[in-house]
Amino acid sequence: MFAKTLQYSICFSLLICGGMYLPAQAKKPPADVVEPAPPLLDLTEDNSSQPFAYVLEGRPDPFVPFITKKASTPKLNPDEIIDEDVELTGMRQFEPGQLRLVAVLETGKKKIAMVEDVTGKGYILNEGTPIGRHGVVSKINLQQVIITETAHTRAGKELKNTIVMRLNKEGEQ
Repeated sequence: MFAKTLQYSICFSLLICGGMYLPAQAKKPPADVVEPAPPLLDLTEDNSSQPFAYVLEGRPDPFVPFITKKASTPKLNPDEIIDEDVELTGMRQFEPGQLRLVAVLETGKKKIAMVEDVTGKGYILNEGTPIGRHGVVSKINLQQVIITETAHTRAGKELKNTIVMRLNKEGEQ
């Protein structure tokens, strides 16, 4: 019984002293000491006989693009006006709001309108002349030019807008 009590007292004293009397191989290093990690790849040996295999378990594939077509495709508005891919030349370069009606000439049954841009350069308009992105000169009167703009939406709906350019009387701005 004395031997058992001696064993218990030795174990108890070792626990209280924090293991100072344990043999060197049984002691653990302090927590702030970092042991070097084993090398991942031994470069001294010839590893060319072993083929490389990438394991995808729990990892994203690095060769798949981050942005997919589904994620990058914006939602399309069906009421949005579709612009045609047409080269804008002549009077199509000007929107009706950029021009000012300065004169209307009548020669028999034919009427001609004269307009000028903000720089003062003059242009001639006839009925049927395309103007702006979507407009066409539909009618020329003695006091005004009527332009009809026709646009199409993504849903196929046709939108019509009428613009009237009035001839200012002398002295009006």
